[in-house]
Amino acid sequence: MNSNYIDIMIQSLEKKVTVLNRLIELNKQQKLYLQDPNLSPEEFEKNMDRKASLIDELNQLDMGFEELFGRVRDTLNGGREAYADQIKRMQDLIREITEKSNTVQTQELRNKEQVQRKFADIREQVKGVRNSQKVVRQYYQNMIKQGANEPHFLDNKK
Repeated sequence: MNSNYIDIMIQSLEKKVTVLNRLIELNKQQKLYLQDPNLSPEEFEKNMDRKASLIDELNQLDMGFEELFGRVRDTLNGGREAYADQIKRMQDLIREITEKSNTVQTQELRNKEQVQRKFADIREQVKGVRNSQKVVRQYYQNMIKQGANEPHFLDNKK
């Protein structure tokens, strides 16, 4: 029975590696999206939604792993020799998960900085458009006012 739990824990860790690989790929895709000046908000949002679902999946895997580990902790600690291969496999997977988690965190920080720069650029563009609209509006108001006045200079020569 405990051996089955240990096998399930190994499968859970392997699944976590797979999910982290997909998350790393989505972060790379997000980086490319952020570098694209013609980025559509819909594409970016889809990417964010996919990442959110993967993070939810990681959280579920963590909770399931912790629950199983709680059930077999004593067995693993008491019978290290009997489960040596499985324990080694879990340790290797945990090391790989830690490396991939660090990669994801680094990617997230870089993408966050890019997002902040992109939104700052968008705010500047919006500010520029508003200023342009204000200038155009003032120009038209001035033209309307000038049109209401009679010309000051008339040529009376014939």
